[in-house]
Amino acid sequence: MAVTRVPLSEAEEQHRERQLKLDMSTAEIGLTVRTTNCLEEKGIFSVRDLLKTTPAELLSISNFGEKTLDEVYKALAEIGFSRTQKAK
Repeated sequence: MAVTRVPLSEAEEQHRERQLKLDMSTAEIGLTVRTTNCLEEKGIFSVRDLLKTTPAELLSISNFGEKTLDEVYKALAEIGFSRTQKAK
């Protein structure tokens, strides 16, 4: 954790931590290499990109099925992001 001269408020610290998580690469959140490669082929490189992508868009990726979608959502949940929208 970075040390600052002026202490950050709790809200500012939470915002900073959230931004750091959003900027994490898909490879950093514990996805398999195969899943990471599938996402990167579609231009999805960060958690931010991943959260902007619908389940239908993810399922349209070649070799990306329900099990892979579950893997992605589990990894997102482990870093504090949950998706309420279910795949159809």
